Amino acid sequence: MNIRFLLDRPVRRLLAHHCSLVTSRSFFTCRVTSEMAPPLAVVPCFGQGRVLSIQSHTVQGYVGNKAAVFPLQLLGFDVDPINSVQFSNHTGYPVCRGQVLNGDELWSLIEGLEANGLLYYTHLLTGYIGSLSFLNCVLRVVEKLRSVNPDLIYVCDPVMGDEGTFYIPQNLVPVYAEKVLQLASIVTPNQFEAEKLTGCRNTLLFHRELVIS
Repeated sequence: MNIRFLLDRPVRRLLAHHCSLVTSRSFFTCRVTSEMAPPLAVVPCFGQGRVLSIQSHTVQGYVGNKAAVFPLQLLGFDVDPINSVQFSNHTGYPVCRGQVLNGDELWSLIEGLEANGLLYYTHLLTGYIGSLSFLNCVLRVVEKLRSVNPDLIYVCDPVMGDEGTFYIPQNLVPVYAEKVLQLASIVTPNQFEAEKLTGCRNTLLFHRELVIS
């Protein structure tokens, strides 16, 4: 299987480029029969598609879901965010305070969506993840979403670090390299992350794409 690494491309451009894989359907009207919305699994997609965005949230600054949700909405996507962490600021600062979700907490949210027929997504986007159990649960989420929509496009931004410094616990790296890459449709690492995922030092900075067989 070929895995495509797209170095430092904006995720919103990636999703816009690949939205041609999703059938656009016009809005429809129906008579309201109850106060509860119909299950999204049977509702046509609006606009460019529906995105489940699993990324960080920071009080200060624009990273993770704060940087992704609004641009994707402007591009016509319906975006549902799940915050993998809630931090005071990003981890590049000397001090960072907040909460890190674990895998059980993520799966509880997925079960709630499933119970109400709300698990139909055209795209899954993942970014910063702060715990090993959460990342392992993401693997289950991918499989669950693809059981609902086999054509799901999974865009993984493996936020691990930059310029020789890790932002995450290093025990997450093997899971990304050995498991997540096998499920992702598109991976968007920076140079440092690409080197850690492939085990190869990339000195060709001018290369826009690195394809790993």
